[in-house]
Amino acid sequence: MPLRFLTSGESHGPELNIILEGIPANMPLLEEDINLDLKRRQGGYGRGGRMKIETDKVFFTAGVRHGRTFGGAPIAMKLINKDHQKWLNVMSASPINDNDPQVKAELDAKYISKVRPGHADFAGALKYDAPDVRDILERSSARETTSRVAAGAVCKTFLKQFGIEIFSHVLTIGKLSVDNDVIASVSEATQCKDKYIQFKKQVESSELRIYDPSGKKDQEFKDYIDSIRKKGDTLGGIVEIFALGVPVGLGSHVQWDRRIDGLIAQAMMSTHTVKSVEIGLGEEVGRIPGSQVHDQIYRAEDKNPLHYKRPTNNLGGTEGGMTNGMPLTCKVGVKPIPTLISKLDSIDLDTKANAESHFERSDICVVPAAGVVLEAMMAIVLAQAFLEKFGGDSIAETKRNYDSYQEQISQK
Repeated sequence: MPLRFLTSGESHGPELNIILEGIPANMPLLEEDINLDLKRRQGGYGRGGRMKIETDKVFFTAGVRHGRTFGGAPIAMKLINKDHQKWLNVMSASPINDNDPQVKAELDAKYISKVRPGHADFAGALKYDAPDVRDILERSSARETTSRVAAGAVCKTFLKQFGIEIFSHVLTIGKLSVDNDVIASVSEATQCKDKYIQFKKQVESSELRIYDPSGKKDQEFKDYIDSIRKKGDTLGGIVEIFALGVPVGLGSHVQWDRRIDGLIAQAMMSTHTVKSVEIGLGEEVGRIPGSQVHDQIYRAEDKNPLHYKRPTNNLGGTEGGMTNGMPLTCKVGVKPIPTLISKLDSIDLDTKANAESHFERSDICVVPAAGVVLEAMMAIVLAQAFLEKFGGDSIAETKRNYDSYQEQISQK
């Protein structure tokens, strides 16, 4: 059965709902496995007031019994929007009496006709013939990424059964970048488990989710974000996501829509605020000769199960649309949030006149949190490709298939 998921829910609706189908039976799964990543998503310097209202915790409503998946049942999860209590009339599913002065005042206060450049407001309002731009804002809000993190956390739990780890860190925020030696540290972390653990601990201890052993960059980044906040502006940046322990052969060269790098790129680009994706060296491959791009292969004399080694990973762990056994790496460009305190020039869809854009409570910088969402999307793609390759209705069957394959390729 293919792995797939659906989400529903609005930013200020009563709850978010997720259905994830295709996870094998008898996989250990606890709500705590999901809640850890939900908490990570809500962190990061530069977040807005919503993070102080919500404390996201998942509730399993189907597909999990006694701490394990069972019987091939779809996993259903929900997350409560605490803020909904202040929006009962505005987001009511039932018709409301707008002749009531108090109700009408609430509706008028939340009515939107001034669209935000860079958001779904304009195109969505025209496409769906929305009488109120809030019809678009509520579903297009990045609140939906909470559901992706929940689905991705289940997929992470699945992948960990096979030694696959996914992590992210921030490379740049606005004009500021981490030190150049961080790139070397990342390379080392992806090759050595002990160094990976140290790297991960350092990143998770930073509100910016940057690797900063010196302790100097963290405050510099915070001061920069604060200066942008005072100007009423927002910031984007670049996040790197990598996956360790990925076996050879996920994805395929056979058809365009089965290529693993294409699937990863699509998943990343589907995420709110993402505007670019680079696998491995990314655009740099167009600037240097092939002899400096392609990861040359040598016979390995150590206990490497594949008996091969590569001193570089410029292609980011993929060749010909398939994983090649090297760590998967990609860099993702995240644009600044389009809701600015210092409003942008726009239009009012009601009056058809020039106007300042609408402002709704907003973050200044979501780059650190975006990494957690992008980890989730990477996990979903890899879990889909893994199950396509190895199948299995139960986790034991999947493991047998995986172990058999690993034994097969070790003979090559």
